[in-house]
Amino acid sequence: MSSLLARLGGASAARPWRTVLAWALLLAVALGLAAAFGGTPRDDYRVPGTRSTAGSDLLTARFPEMSGASARVVVHDRHGAPVPAAELDALHTRLAALPGVSAVAPPVLSARGDTALLAVSYSVPVTDFEGSEGLDALRTAGSPAERAGLQVEYGGQLPENFTAPDGVAEMIGVGAALVILVVALGTLVSAGLPLVVALAGLGLGTALTSLLAAVTDISPTAPTVASMVGLGVGIDYALLLVSRHVEGLRKGLDKHEAAAEATATAGASVVVAGSTVLVALFGLKLAGLPTYSSFGYATFAVVGAVMVAALTLVPALCSLAGDRLLRRAERRGPRVRPERGPTRTERWAGLIGRRPVAAAVGSLVLLLALAAPVLGMRTWPQDAGSQSASNTTRKAYDLTAAAYGPGANGPLVVAVDLRRIPQAELPGIVASLKAEPGVAAVAPPLVNRAGDAAVVTVTPTTGPQDARTARLLKAVRAGVLPAGAEVTGTVAAFSDISDRLASRLWLVVPVVVALSLVLLTVLFRAPVIAVKAAAMNLLSVAAAYGVTTAVFQSDAGAQALGLPHAVPVSSWVPILMFTVLFGLSMDYEVFLLDRVREDWLATGDARGSVVRGLSATGRVISSAAAIMVAVFTGFAIDPDITVKMMGVGMAVAVLVDATVVRLVLVPATMTLLGRLNWWLPGWLDRLLPRFGGAHAVAVPAASPAPERVPA
Repeated sequence: MSSLLARLGGASAARPWRTVLAWALLLAVALGLAAAFGGTPRDDYRVPGTRSTAGSDLLTARFPEMSGASARVVVHDRHGAPVPAAELDALHTRLAALPGVSAVAPPVLSARGDTALLAVSYSVPVTDFEGSEGLDALRTAGSPAERAGLQVEYGGQLPENFTAPDGVAEMIGVGAALVILVVALGTLVSAGLPLVVALAGLGLGTALTSLLAAVTDISPTAPTVASMVGLGVGIDYALLLVSRHVEGLRKGLDKHEAAAEATATAGASVVVAGSTVLVALFGLKLAGLPTYSSFGYATFAVVGAVMVAALTLVPALCSLAGDRLLRRAERRGPRVRPERGPTRTERWAGLIGRRPVAAAVGSLVLLLALAAPVLGMRTWPQDAGSQSASNTTRKAYDLTAAAYGPGANGPLVVAVDLRRIPQAELPGIVASLKAEPGVAAVAPPLVNRAGDAAVVTVTPTTGPQDARTARLLKAVRAGVLPAGAEVTGTVAAFSDISDRLASRLWLVVPVVVALSLVLLTVLFRAPVIAVKAAAMNLLSVAAAYGVTTAVFQSDAGAQALGLPHAVPVSSWVPILMFTVLFGLSMDYEVFLLDRVREDWLATGDARGSVVRGLSATGRVISSAAAIMVAVFTGFAIDPDITVKMMGVGMAVAVLVDATVVRLVLVPATMTLLGRLNWWLPGWLDRLLPRFGGAHAVAVPAASPAPERVPA
């Protein structure tokens, strides 16, 4: 593999303009195809095999006007005066005329009369609406009432399914990354190069995601999460390659030789690290939800694109930059640095090497303390009650809760099969539901035209996120409803999703860990290293879970991030965070292990190679981690609660992983294990394929003739 990468890097560096022009053409074609044929992201929340899906399927087959999307339009007079009946009648008429609307319930006035609620039912699912078109239509219908001085807000399934990306998080991440790169690399040219490469890969990956959305459902949140991961790893991969290229220049290599050596060594690390991320993303397919698979598709496309960009564009751009990658003093003076004293990183590595037991125990205690809050984690899929107070769905949620009680934001919809349950039993079902503790109101049954299906709407006394609502749902399913009646609707679907994801987490974790173990064992030919790497990554993920739980399930932490109060951890986050973080954590493990292994194969000094490997990579790992933390922290301001939690959790995980784990725990344990790190039983040695020697790859003596730079 290293020899192939050396030839790739040398060829890209020898003909840089061809490489750059090829990338420009590739980007133009990909973005053009995405603009012409790309699809619109949309969610698919169907969970086959759950009770809520069974109830939804019953309504789709027999009560289609009650089976599609739903929305709520909340009208409020800010001065506390009664909402004019004429305005409500006119709004009702406009809503009923909207495309896809099957029914609009008569306005329900609050006790004071200053708030009115109009429930809108659609005959088509929420996935039939592209982008913001459903919400835009509702706003068009409500605008005359707003012009009349009324406050009109929009909630329910249809408005809550749309999130408008604004790009602010990406811009913050890019700006912070540029500052860190300038500090780490010393020149604007060398700092800007990784950003250009990462953005090129991100552009290609985004175009591929748009094309995927034309043939399959891609969640609206998936491109944002993919961009967050792709931007972080893209800059890191390019930084690693640029750092190794500059190191080659300082050793006296010319730019083509430095590019070949950097791609053979650091490029191999990029391939291993990126492959681990891609393998970890496979775990999303095991979650059992179509929307989770879409996160995997989008992130796979973006990470794959930035890997290819790093391996091809970095050598070309480094060749074009030439000596400008070096600091000005280095360009004027001798290329090879004079002898100097040990750096801070080298002194740190020496300290860890001298005190491995204390370092290992101290870091392990800290990681377990950070992970401890995970024992109190409560999960629930995000809803409007978790959104920013500036969002219209959140405003509608708050107005509804204030005027009609918190349960009005999450009614339970009971689908009744009248072929199995006689219609005469409906009054008894309604009475049993009314008698159940935690039920605020039960609406009269609605029967379809054929008389073979009915819908009963139950309003709880508590809101959708409240644990008591989940207990009410379980009680209704277990002891109130007869066979032939199922609870469906948003709350029931979210509860089933939460249960499904909680159970699938224990399938995803062992599969992803096992696949990563196999990959690392094959590539490093060191099973002890692979097992240790998996254990370290699990500790990093556990710490991220603990901090995320502590931040979002406390009022102080949630308010610091723009939320009005504590919220449960989104059900989407644990599996998504685990698969992404497990792969990302391997990045720094691979960066460190590659350099340690290179030294070990050259010297045979097991303990000394750990110190020297950490000395050589500590600064790069710290800089790369700082960039990724900055990128992820930028996404913590995103209005979408899932993206916000992912940003916080991943920033914490990378920070912990690159400091406590990679700079303390990993070198300490490797020092203690010594030669055992690289133990490989003979039978396994014969079974494992070989991908060439270590990264000490000879640079070809004759590189291709350099390409002339256009005048």
